[in-house]
Amino acid sequence: METSPGLDLSRWREAPHGVGYRRLTIALAGLRQLWRTRFFRLLLAAAWFGGSLIAAGGFVFSQSIATGGWLETLAAKIGPRAEAVVATAGAVVALYPDTCVHGVFTVLFWAHSFLGFWISLLALTSLVPSLITRDRSSHALVVYLSRPLTSSDYLLGKLGTIVGVLLLVWTGPLLLGWLLSMLFATDRDFVVYSFGPLLRALAFNGIATVVLAAIALGVSAAGRSARITVLLWICLWTVFSAMALQPRAPAWVTRMSYTHNLGQVRQEVFQLDRALGAASAELPLLDRNLKDSLARAGRKAESTDFGGALAALGAFVVGASLVFLRRLRPE
Repeated sequence: METSPGLDLSRWREAPHGVGYRRLTIALAGLRQLWRTRFFRLLLAAAWFGGSLIAAGGFVFSQSIATGGWLETLAAKIGPRAEAVVATAGAVVALYPDTCVHGVFTVLFWAHSFLGFWISLLALTSLVPSLITRDRSSHALVVYLSRPLTSSDYLLGKLGTIVGVLLLVWTGPLLLGWLLSMLFATDRDFVVYSFGPLLRALAFNGIATVVLAAIALGVSAAGRSARITVLLWICLWTVFSAMALQPRAPAWVTRMSYTHNLGQVRQEVFQLDRALGAASAELPLLDRNLKDSLARAGRKAESTDFGGALAALGAFVVGASLVFLRRLRPE
């Protein structure tokens, strides 16, 4: 009996790749599929441009107070008064590096968290239909969840896709911006006193990643139609956010918005209110109006419902997890 030329019945001699390979394959397949869309590539460009803005801000700040820096050179061309102002600013930063450097990088990372968060939401909007929805509608779960691929492999692979997206559009640009700004820093105080704000930025990034990953999986598993899941995702994002913005909205309404809850977590984690308050109270030679403005801005930046927001986010994660675990089975 002759075998066809393309059929090889010899024993498989290569080593098996293991469980991790299966999960990584699922995650990379999702990332490759998303990369093919022009919309995601535009978001990626905007995200890394945001990271470059962190680097530019840190570079300008460090060079502006450095001896022989561009700001000092510019002041010398303007006149003695400008030179005195620049020298005073440099002396204040040298005397209070913990307040100045810590405060500046807290503001930089706090501002970047808005950009990273909104770009992440837009990226997940295009990703949600391809997570679980299409696999349910095409009955592909029957194939995917057959042995040796398990539901754990499938779930971890999809989580890997979400985490990979957030690393590309949020965490990566954040770390690159900080590293570049430290590379051109003129003093090690910039590294020491910017590290705390960086850790807080990464902590908020981690909390947001857990929440967004759970909600994205839950929404994607909720329906079999891509249009339905995208509409549900946008409604959870925009409708409840608009309700939470109403001035007289009760606490239970505001907590229905995960974006509002993450905003409360942002205020608590970054501690922007403390940074502004410290600048108002400790830095000398500030105009009285500027001191009052910093103090008012610090009070506005305080978190007013951190405990309730954190509990509401936990409820979001648990509820979304129950949805996708319930749907994560062949039908």
